[in-house]
Amino acid sequence: MLQFTTAEITAWIGTWLWPLFRIGAALGAIPMIGTRLVPARIRLGLAVILTLVIAPLAPAPPAVNPLSPAGILVTAQQILIGASMGFAIHMLFQIYIHAGQVIAMQMGLGFASMVDPANGVQVPVISQFYVVLITLIWLALDGHLILIRMLAGSFVTLPVSAAGLGGADLWQLSEWAGRMFMGAMQVSLPMVTALLVVNLGFGVMSRAAPQLNIFAVGFPISVLFGFALMLLGIETLGGHFDRMFAETRGLLAGLLGG
Repeated sequence: MLQFTTAEITAWIGTWLWPLFRIGAALGAIPMIGTRLVPARIRLGLAVILTLVIAPLAPAPPAVNPLSPAGILVTAQQILIGASMGFAIHMLFQIYIHAGQVIAMQMGLGFASMVDPANGVQVPVISQFYVVLITLIWLALDGHLILIRMLAGSFVTLPVSAAGLGGADLWQLSEWAGRMFMGAMQVSLPMVTALLVVNLGFGVMSRAAPQLNIFAVGFPISVLFGFALMLLGIETLGGHFDRMFAETRGLLAGLLGG
C-alpha cells in the first residue's frame, strides 16, 4: 500500500496545484477560451496541459502547508494573478464591443441586437461584427501564443509565493479598465463625427423641404453611409488593435515585474 508523507503531499501541491490555479484562472477570464462556447472540461484540460509543461520549469514553490493561513494566501494570490491577466485581455476586447455599440446607436441600428453566444448577453450586431474581426486579428498576431509565453514567464518574475499583486497593482488594473473607453472612442469617433454631419445635412433638408419624409429617406442613407465608413475603417483597425495590444502587454509586464 502506497503511503505518502505530509512533506511529499505539500511538495506536490506546491509544484502542480498552485500553478494550475494561476493558469486556470487566466484561461477562465480571457476571451474565446473563457466563454460559454468552450466547455469547462476543455478549459480544465488546457489548463492541466499547460501546467504539465510550465510547472517543471518554474522555480521551486515555498514549503508551506496548503491548509494553513499562509497556504490559503498563496492560493488566493495565484488565482488573483491569473484572473488579472485574463481581465486585462478581456478589457482589450471590450474596447471594440463598446465601439460597436456607439457606432450602432449613431447609425440607427441600436435596436438590431443579438445574443452574444460567448457571453450570453444582448449586444448590437455591429459589436458582434467587431468581435469576430478582432478575434481573427488576435489569432493572426499570435496573441494566444504571446499570452501563453507571458503566463509562463510570470512564474519566473512573480514566482509562487504569498507575495503577489498588491493594492497599487490592482489600482493600475482598474485604470486600464478606464482606458477601454478612450480606446473605444478612438475607434468610433471618426464614424460618429461623419454620421453626425450626415444627420445635420438631413436636418437642413427637412427645413428646406418640409414635405420630404426625412425618416424614410434618412434612415437607409445613414445605414449605408455607416457601413461604407466601417468598410473604410477596417484598414486601420488592425493597427489600432496592435497598439492597444502593445499597451496591454506593457501593463501585464509591469504587473508581473517582467
